[in-house]
Amino acid sequence: MARQRKRKGDPVSGWLNLFKPVEMTSTQAVAILKRLYNAEKVGHGGTLDPLADGILPIAFGEATKTVQWAMDSEKEYVFTIRWGVSTASQDAEGEITATSDARPTREAVEAVLANYLGLIEQVPPKFSAIKVDGQRAYDLAREGEDFELKSREVMVHSAKVIGMPDADHTVVHVTSGKGFYVRAMARDLAFDLECEGYISQLRRTRVGAFSAPDAISVEALQGMTEKADLLAALKPLQSVLTGIPDLAVSPGDAASLRQGRTIMLMPHILEAWRDARNPADEEDRVALATCNGTAVALGDVRAGHFEPVRVFNIRETQSA
Repeated sequence: MARQRKRKGDPVSGWLNLFKPVEMTSTQAVAILKRLYNAEKVGHGGTLDPLADGILPIAFGEATKTVQWAMDSEKEYVFTIRWGVSTASQDAEGEITATSDARPTREAVEAVLANYLGLIEQVPPKFSAIKVDGQRAYDLAREGEDFELKSREVMVHSAKVIGMPDADHTVVHVTSGKGFYVRAMARDLAFDLECEGYISQLRRTRVGAFSAPDAISVEALQGMTEKADLLAALKPLQSVLTGIPDLAVSPGDAASLRQGRTIMLMPHILEAWRDARNPADEEDRVALATCNGTAVALGDVRAGHFEPVRVFNIRETQSA
């Protein structure tokens, strides 16, 4: 008789809108929450630098299957550029590489910033988690290795100066797509303005549907003594699946989907899905099947049927 594998942790599922503090790494945040929730599986929806604070979406259990949606979602940042000094890492942690007495005016920064809107080419910072021949770029950079990173296309939806407290500092607000690096923007702005500069303060204020006003701190979570309160802080798995039409299915159909079976859709459910999807994209067949508000499966609607592609096994009794 096969020995039953012992479960390491509880089968908690859902998303947590965490406000990460400065000096805590994203990996440390995951480890703290894994212990706090005694969770089987935990991940995050996009690395946030240790010297940055702000939104770090944390995925528990079945929600880890949707991490890519969080990483691909729109993000907002507020950051401060300190002029007159450049560092190796483009932030306060790196060694100083150059200094200058040149200081840009607000008007000059705004004029150059306008060139960074839309789909642009951006070279990631060498101090980043991108892999180069199997190694992290930041490890190679710290070892003094000479290497170059390829530019990549990133989307910048908006970028504007929102403050200039003195000649040495400029505060910028940016809304971007996936793969965008704030430190790379500061580096490139400094180059274009013929100044030196680095990021002295960085805050991520939004990741998709997760924003700062309803985020929760590690300290607040650690102060919760009841497991029910911790679970109540979680958001449903579908929180990151914004824009994907919902299919409300019966418990019987939900059971079939969890076994990977295709189900036939009732006419009124099919019509509701058609009304909810993007009318500009008739080829988009994706839908999210839910049962009593619990995510069951992501899949495609075809010929009156729903074909599951990614199945979620969430206990409907969990409070989240």
